Amino acid sequence: MRFLLRFASIYKEPVIPINYQYPLSAAIYKIIERADNAYAQFLHDTGYRQSGSLKSFKLFTFSDLSTPFNIEGNSMRLLTQQAELVVCFHLPHAAENFIKGLFMQQQLDIADKKSKARFEVQTVEALPDPLQAYKPHEIINVTLKPLSPIVAGAHNEKKQYEFLAPGDPRFAETLIYNWRSKIATCFDEATAINALLLAETAPLPRLPKSRLLTIKADTPEETKIRGWMNFLLKVTGEKRFVELLMNAGAGVYNSLGMGSVEVEKIKTT
Repeated sequence: MRFLLRFASIYKEPVIPINYQYPLSAAIYKIIERADNAYAQFLHDTGYRQSGSLKSFKLFTFSDLSTPFNIEGNSMRLLTQQAELVVCFHLPHAAENFIKGLFMQQQLDIADKKSKARFEVQTVEALPDPLQAYKPHEIINVTLKPLSPIVAGAHNEKKQYEFLAPGDPRFAETLIYNWRSKIATCFDEATAINALLLAETAPLPRLPKSRLLTIKADTPEETKIRGWMNFLLKVTGEKRFVELLMNAGAGVYNSLGMGSVEVEKIKTT
């Protein structure tokens, strides 16, 4: 389930951290936490379990912010008070109105020690489901395009964690491994083990572009991660599993806004 959020800054000249993903994720988490009890009641009233569980409610990702800006040191000075964001949740479609109400007129602070902006959500639009025409168990081939950096990694011979590029064959392997973990979480271990899952990367006319991001900048918990954009990800699997990948994100650090994807092309096997 994907939503387009349109923000408006209450500041005339908003300035946000260049590494805005962590504070934006924290702002979304605050909204989710406030809604936990209400969502639990929603589940009780509608009878949803499994893909509608509270755990699934927190399986989410979001795209890069869409707004013009200039870089000023470690900050982004927005050239307009308007911004857009795609937020994805792995939830039943019956929860659509609940999610809309959850975000409408909410305020989000995107800030660190050096810059801060406050935004108000003006509109929440449910985006069309590109997989709607397919049955849950139908095998489909989908080409996906990243809306935010996809992060994949593996431990090298020195037991150090190494971030992988799309050209590395381990990149797709680690994405599939993580995908199976999500299936195990939302379905069960046996379903995850037996699921047919394929993934491969394909280049665009421009070379893939990496982005180094800092999480919890200027704190003792500061962490740097590297993700990739400007490439295509071709995946094969049952419609319900591809839907999970799109809703929860590809790769790791999804709740920090990594691995958000959109459909470029679909075909059935």
